Amino acid sequence: MSVAGLALDASNRTPIVLLRDPSGRRQVPIWIDHAQAHNILAGIKGTHLERPLSHDLMVDLLHAGNLHLEKVIIHAIEANTFQAILKISPVTKDETENNEKPKALLDVDARPSDAIALAVRTNCGIWMLEKVVGEASIPVDAEADEEDQDKFRRFLDEVSPAALVRHLKSRTPKGEEPSDPEDKSTK
Repeated sequence: MSVAGLALDASNRTPIVLLRDPSGRRQVPIWIDHAQAHNILAGIKGTHLERPLSHDLMVDLLHAGNLHLEKVIIHAIEANTFQAILKISPVTKDETENNEKPKALLDVDARPSDAIALAVRTNCGIWMLEKVVGEASIPVDAEADEEDQDKFRRFLDEVSPAALVRHLKSRTPKGEEPSDPEDKSTK
């Protein structure tokens, strides 16, 4: 996945980080808070402040501990909350060959927003399990969307009110009356 950008939810002005799959056809929105959005954006822009932000400090601690962030994985959605882990490898010197040799990966639980903020600072991969992408993604295909909108506009230009009524009646099961659009009651 890659960070496609940050957006604001129009209804409540909550920031959203948008992750796009490699094909560019699906996007997963993850709602975050303003501080998390600031940290992700600072990482994307490579902003260097006089005092490090928390995620810059975390990257410095990884380096100081001779640790490498291999990848982040967003692996589940539980109670409408995305779950993520950091895959960290400790690097030690191989005494016999005098070169670096990675050990087994360590899994560290993280909020997806923190994982993304670290990933953009370290250029590591952002992975998302297919079941999560399938559950939370929205299609992103600007060309196909534009084509659908054009087809709908042509349909609206060509359809008459009488043809629309005939179509609605043809879709009503036998024995039922077509619903009146003015009737606001529910069954």
